[in-house]
Amino acid sequence: MAVVGIETIKALSSPIGTNTALPKSSKVDDNGFSSIFKDIIKETNSLQIEANEIQEKFLLGEVKDLHTVMIAAEKASVAFNLVMEIRNKLLESYQELMRMPI
Repeated sequence: MAVVGIETIKALSSPIGTNTALPKSSKVDDNGFSSIFKDIIKETNSLQIEANEIQEKFLLGEVKDLHTVMIAAEKASVAFNLVMEIRNKLLESYQELMRMPI
């Protein structure tokens, strides 16, 4: 039966490199997830505002076509549901990371 020497075990447990610090980023990426998510929220907000304006115009009689009102409302609804699903997935991912043992 072969016995592994203590020196071999010490070599396996020693650190590989002396510099273990993470690299620091001096510039934030403008195309990152946060900027994309902000753009999605702004677009959703503009669709909500547009749908509200079209509904007001319909009530005032300026827009005669009910289809236009319904399409604008559904566009806003779909965009809002997408933002909510992204938020839910982000929260689920965060909670899963917090449950991981260190």
